[in-house]
Amino acid sequence: MKRFTTLSSLACSATMLFLLMALITGGAYPLIVTLLSQAIFPQASNGSLLTYRDRIAGSALIGQSFTRPEYFSGRPSATVQAPYNALASGGSNLSNENPQLMARIDADVKRLLRENAGEKKIPVGLVTASGSGLDPHISPQDARYQLARVASARGLSQMQVNALIERYTQTPAVPFGNPVVNVLELNMALDNMTLGQR
Repeated sequence: MKRFTTLSSLACSATMLFLLMALITGGAYPLIVTLLSQAIFPQASNGSLLTYRDRIAGSALIGQSFTRPEYFSGRPSATVQAPYNALASGGSNLSNENPQLMARIDADVKRLLRENAGEKKIPVGLVTASGSGLDPHISPQDARYQLARVASARGLSQMQVNALIERYTQTPAVPFGNPVVNVLELNMALDNMTLGQR
C-alpha cells in the first residue's frame, strides 16, 4: 500500500512538473520573447516589411520575381511551386551535372543575353540560386550587368542608375563577406526616381 502511494505521488508530481514546464515553455517564454522583440526590434520582429506608396511591397529578407525590363532581377529561386516561396525554403539539391539544372542554367543564360543586349559576360550570381532559394540580394556586379537595360527602359542615364546601385550597395560591417544590393529596395528607389521626373 505504501509503495502504491509513493508511485501515485510520483505520478502526480510528474504531471504537475509537466504542466508547469508546458506553461513556461509554451506560454510565458514565447510571450516574453515576443514582447521584448516588439519593444526593442519592431521592424525586424514584424518581418522587415518594406512599404511603397502606403502599401506593403514585400520583405527586405525575401526575394521577389521581377521580369519587366525596367526592373533589376534577382538570383534564380530554387523554391518549389513558385519562385521565392517562403513556405518552401531550400536549395534544389541538384548536382552540378544534373540535366535539369543544366537546362535551367542554359535557359537563364539565353534569357539574360537576350534581355541585356551587348552584355556578354554574365555574372555567376544571376544564374545560380542561393542555398535558401529566397535570397533578396545580388552583388553590385550582378546589378551593373543589368544597368544598361534598366536605364534604357526607364529613360534614365546609366550614370543615374549606377549612382542608385552605389547608394543601395550594403557593405558588411565585419571584415569578411561581400557587398550586396537588395533588389526590392533598389527597384523601389528606381520607381521613386522615375515618379519624381514625371
